[in-house]
Amino acid sequence: MPQKNGNTGPDPAHYGATSPGSTSQQVEDGAVDINGGHGQLHRGLSARQVQMIAIAGTIGTGLFLGTGKSLAEGGPASILICYAIVGFIVYVTLLLLGEMATQYPVAGSFNAYTHRFFSPSYGFALSWNYWFNDAVSVASDLTAAQLVLQFWTVQHSWIVSLVFWVFLVGINAVHVRAYGELEYWLSSLKVVTIIIFIILGILVNVGVNQEHEYIGARYWYIPGAPFVGGFGGFAQVFVTASFAYGGTESLGITAGETKNPSRNMPRVVKFVFWRILLFYLLSILLIGLNVPWDYPNLSNQTTTTSPFTLVFQQAGSTVAASFMNTVILTSVLSAGNHALFAGTRVLYGLSVTSPRQAPTVFSWTSKNGVPIPALLLTSSVGALCFGSSFIGSGKLWGWLQNIVGVSNQIAWFSIGIASWRFRKAWLAQGRSLDELKFRPKWTWPWGPPFVVITVASIIIIQGWSSVIPTFSPVNFVSYYIEIPVMIIMYLAWMLIQHPGRPARTLEPGSSAGPRNPRSSSQTPLFNGSGARSSSRGRGRGSGKTWWYSDIVDIHTVDLYRDEHEEEEVDRMDDGERERRLKEVNFIQRALWRFLDFVA
Repeated sequence: MPQKNGNTGPDPAHYGATSPGSTSQQVEDGAVDINGGHGQLHRGLSARQVQMIAIAGTIGTGLFLGTGKSLAEGGPASILICYAIVGFIVYVTLLLLGEMATQYPVAGSFNAYTHRFFSPSYGFALSWNYWFNDAVSVASDLTAAQLVLQFWTVQHSWIVSLVFWVFLVGINAVHVRAYGELEYWLSSLKVVTIIIFIILGILVNVGVNQEHEYIGARYWYIPGAPFVGGFGGFAQVFVTASFAYGGTESLGITAGETKNPSRNMPRVVKFVFWRILLFYLLSILLIGLNVPWDYPNLSNQTTTTSPFTLVFQQAGSTVAASFMNTVILTSVLSAGNHALFAGTRVLYGLSVTSPRQAPTVFSWTSKNGVPIPALLLTSSVGALCFGSSFIGSGKLWGWLQNIVGVSNQIAWFSIGIASWRFRKAWLAQGRSLDELKFRPKWTWPWGPPFVVITVASIIIIQGWSSVIPTFSPVNFVSYYIEIPVMIIMYLAWMLIQHPGRPARTLEPGSSAGPRNPRSSSQTPLFNGSGARSSSRGRGRGSGKTWWYSDIVDIHTVDLYRDEHEEEEVDRMDDGERERRLKEVNFIQRALWRFLDFVA
């Protein structure tokens, strides 16, 4: 379908899918035009970049700064248990997403899968919710930068946030490789720093500190610990933990711009397990051991202090503490960069789906494959960060953190639903499990229902402290506002889109036509010809639909469209990897083989 800018774009029904006609001749400087046309999204993220993004790309304010808020509100036991629970849920969720993203590496990621396998209307509501999540995350990270700068008592810290905003927009406007390269080096710095923190945290705990005293588990026994605030304090840590783990699901969005997705996407998912185990849980354990929950100014309405910086201070080095705070500042930049990239691609995906769920202008891309209009709208929400000068950076950041955390949970819940429907469709249509390019066997069949039930439960209970013992309207809204918004958007889009008749399907033989002979996948639940139709105000036998639903039929949904077919460039990439694998030493080779075996 020709685009208004003169480019040959994807058929909207492909939701940004890879063109099966892409060849190695379309490679230019390592970037493959994934739609076979000029100026569309490019596969410019290398395996090196994607793997580092998987390891540390989304580590940012949630871990470095949000753990201070979690420790102050829930105590050391609550933070460790909640982060462990959410971490396991996220790992299973990423396995489910990886299964779909490897089979169908399209732009839009889990939003596209929810649209395709569950309900287009729900996919519409989810996509816009997740775009808002990414846009607010940019604002949250810019606000967090002002909190981090308070360590050095910087005046007019909003100017630094403005500089960060301009820098992030500039990087993302150049090329996807610019985003990937920036993330690679910032993520590498975070990995090295966290490893140093873990080593230093152990030393501080055993006595290498300013007091030269063994700390052990002393802070678990101070008044109020280990569970601060009872069940309410425990429950509200879930949302901050979800904020910290947020962004992992957006790794699936990179599938549409990742080289050799059949090989690289499973690796991305497998790395998440080790990141959760090492970077999150071990760091949080050491924070709970070395920092008391009642440390002054750990978290309040005006400021939030990073426990990572406090541990470096305990080691007796002001320079080390400043270094740690600098790394936290770069992690804020990294998290904002990741959120801006993901939000831009979500908005682009909305503009190329069928029917279009965003104005056509957002499908326009530069010659380098960057959706400039989508980038500008997503980045403009970052202006929210400047509201901190009126209501306090700590308080604003807390509200934004709650909103983003709940949005992350809705995304995981939706991935569970999409995977549940995808797997049911795969089995219902008699396709062999051996055809799946990536299948985490140990998650069959319990994985999707586990994610759906556990995440739904967390969403319900985490706002306990906003109701009991006293009702806090603002906090309650920050915990639950997205649920009614999602419902309203879902119902509105369902009614707008052709009420009273089945959703439009592609004609057989069209360029984006399904390879499955059963093409119709969306039908009303109840129509006027059935016994359950309503005659009120319409007359009997009017043929009208009294209740329309676009729940996708698992027996007819096309499971062949958009499946990734390995190309020559992919086979070359595999060959290059095998060659490098033979050149490394035994330990490195064994590590790579083990990572390939995991999951």
